[in-house]
Amino acid sequence: MISSKFARTSIHICLLIFGFIWIYPFIWMVLSSFKTNTEFLSGGPNPIPAEFQWDNYVRAWTSANFSSYFVNTVIFTVSTVLIVLVLSALTGYVLGRIQFPGRKVIIFIVVAIMFIPKGYTIIPLFKIVSALGLSDSILGVIVAESSGAHVLFILLFASFFAKIPKELEEAAEIDGAGFLRTFSQIMLPLSAPIIATAGIMQFIWTWSSFLIPLIFTANRPELRTLAVGMENFVGTYTSDYVGMTAAATISLVPVMVLFLLMQRFFIEGVAGAVKS
Repeated sequence: MISSKFARTSIHICLLIFGFIWIYPFIWMVLSSFKTNTEFLSGGPNPIPAEFQWDNYVRAWTSANFSSYFVNTVIFTVSTVLIVLVLSALTGYVLGRIQFPGRKVIIFIVVAIMFIPKGYTIIPLFKIVSALGLSDSILGVIVAESSGAHVLFILLFASFFAKIPKELEEAAEIDGAGFLRTFSQIMLPLSAPIIATAGIMQFIWTWSSFLIPLIFTANRPELRTLAVGMENFVGTYTSDYVGMTAAATISLVPVMVLFLLMQRFFIEGVAGAVKS
């Protein structure tokens, strides 16, 4: 009994130590955002500032134009997440519920796309967006970011929809519901955990996306997102490191709040996907 209790206590202590090591870089970044640049460069691994410099956040929000970048990022992220969820849910529903010739081939192609690095598709993607007349616009950035197969989400939806009893669709057909009505009013509400999981993951990826916003806003600096706006703190000869850490902290707050609010649905979605 004593040895078992000692073993559990030892495991808990080890987990706490590893947990602290895991989150220490985040703690260091947040506390370093209150330092001066001199203290940042000479402070070493010690994260605690001698005096809290709140002006770093004011400078990041106003002087570095992060207030505008924040609005751009919200519009960019929310729009992209909605488009990706609709496309992934529709594709997953078709692949998970409907048997048609070539279905397995399409699934194989969708999965194969997962192994194509996103950087390889930048040039054709840029040409397509330019041909649509959407270059140098926030809509062009949204279209570019929301494009692609989004294989993980498609497979999550397909796996979930495949488990739903066929009787639900048959009852909807008897009531006169068509394909879209059955999908939107019956199937989609049932997939709330998958929607939450895909939404959170896509939100995090889009919020921190750098490559596509950098390329598609190169000629329009006012359309930059928070991730791209970090470049404002890097000069030719000097860099504002504490301003950068303050800006990074600002950009992480919405992601952390969203995950804390939606973590129950996220865990349910992941658990459901693993069971299937």
